[in-house]
Amino acid sequence: MNINASIIDQRLISVCEEIRQQAADELHITDDDRLKSLAFVFLCVKTMLDLEDDEAFDCLTEGGGDFGIDAMHISEEHDNEFTISLFQAKYKKNLEGNAHFPESGILTLVNAIRCIFDPAAKLQQINERLQIKVEEARSLIRDGYIPQVRAFACNNGQKWNQAAEGIIKQVQESFNNQVTWEHVNHDRLVTILQAAKPVNDTLQLTGKAIVEDMDFSRVLVGRISVREVAALIERHGERLLERNIRRYLGLQGNRVNKAIRETLLSPERGNFYFYNNGITLTCDKFAYNALQSGDYQVRIENLQIINGGQTCMTIYKTLQQYPLLDDNPPAYVLLRLYQLPSDNEDLVRQITLATNSQNPVDLRDLRANDELQQRLEMDISQLGYTYRRKRSSQGIKSRDITSGVAAEAVLAVWRKRPHQAKFFAREHFGKLYHIIFTDNLTGTQVITAVLLYRIAENHRRRPHTNDPVFVRYGSCFIAMQMGRRLLKDLAIPLESLNHKYFNDATSLIDKKGELYFSASVKDVDKALKQLYGQNEISLQQLSATFRRGDLIEKLNNMDITNE
Repeated sequence: MNINASIIDQRLISVCEEIRQQAADELHITDDDRLKSLAFVFLCVKTMLDLEDDEAFDCLTEGGGDFGIDAMHISEEHDNEFTISLFQAKYKKNLEGNAHFPESGILTLVNAIRCIFDPAAKLQQINERLQIKVEEARSLIRDGYIPQVRAFACNNGQKWNQAAEGIIKQVQESFNNQVTWEHVNHDRLVTILQAAKPVNDTLQLTGKAIVEDMDFSRVLVGRISVREVAALIERHGERLLERNIRRYLGLQGNRVNKAIRETLLSPERGNFYFYNNGITLTCDKFAYNALQSGDYQVRIENLQIINGGQTCMTIYKTLQQYPLLDDNPPAYVLLRLYQLPSDNEDLVRQITLATNSQNPVDLRDLRANDELQQRLEMDISQLGYTYRRKRSSQGIKSRDITSGVAAEAVLAVWRKRPHQAKFFAREHFGKLYHIIFTDNLTGTQVITAVLLYRIAENHRRRPHTNDPVFVRYGSCFIAMQMGRRLLKDLAIPLESLNHKYFNDATSLIDKKGELYFSASVKDVDKALKQLYGQNEISLQQLSATFRRGDLIEKLNNMDITNE
């Protein structure tokens, strides 16, 4: 028995219980064997894409008519590109961990990619969950955005064989190198899940280095070869990136990472040191032989990469693909190593924020200790709910509200920007942060927005028989109209919605939430008819319409009724 395969198998027991009811309600999966396979897909999606439970489950498309795709995730658009992550999983009861990912599975993924991302291709016998996502992707393609695809082949065994590798190489040219292939198994999952385990290692620097004591911290600035960087990643992998607030973005569809690889593969590699911003690491302690004049071997305790994770992973992937790459001239990287007090997480967070600010990042965790977030946590707790301002591996309960969900709900319901709520999540804690989290935002406003948003989202995930198809795309628009109805029934402006009205507001949502939803669906249907007349609207058109926010003005000008 493979120990890591056994660890993941044990983990799936608890995952099955966490998703059992949702799997039955949304995917109609109750059989224990199918549930375990689904749990494995869920764990792979959640771990590899770093998603919350609800986000990860929403990606699942397993079932009849799934084209061999067990999960699909669409990122936001950036620089006229967007990333689609496709997952196919094969889970075996045998825990020896020696079976290869099947060649047939790679062929299925290849065929699915060929079909799905051609907007003109007709899809036969496709299940609704997958079709909704496919048409959303096709809508983006029709709008001119370029898809970059990450194909994840997941199993509790070994990577695909040479025949499957040959298939991948054959199709890469026809895919215009827009598809990257990744293998995920028990070993990789365990490595990521154990990321909190400290990394202790020794780094070989080249040439002179500067070491300086600063208050209760120490700083080392030096030069390290790309070979040494690749060896470090080889030894520890993604455990080094626990504090790095971005997952590896890959080569395809990422211009910076492409440029890094191209420089390494060119005669210009000797200038790599000057072209790259370098890497920043933190540690609890480092030591070196100060009697040397240079070329230090630095022993490091609890090493973490907080900036430059993309550089490190791209170097590793490039040298892995080209192990005989010429080292004449050699390539080096600027290295900054900070020894920080182990109890000063706030300093680590601020350094991470500052050193990553040149690129779009997920700032949610870095905002977690803002005074405003802490005040909301206290306000919401006094109303009987728990505000999760920091991400956690614990399951989300009905009275828990994560900061991410709060941001999306408030932006849609009270700030009346439903298109930005759904499609600009990367900016919720960036450019949109002070629009969402204003100084006068109350815990009552957050909770009521989330409760209304949840009703609309529940219909999106599990549409009722009489729900029109646009519910799958327009839940944030519907939630916005539901908020208007709540305020009308309370007969107050939003500014007055505080703890004094909490019981009245939540009672109204309990009693009339579904009525608000139905009436708001009619609003959206009316607005769509004003926009398109009686013409039939395709799923691609619907996706594009809600993404652009064409309906917001029409909805805001409507008189609110609950009929």
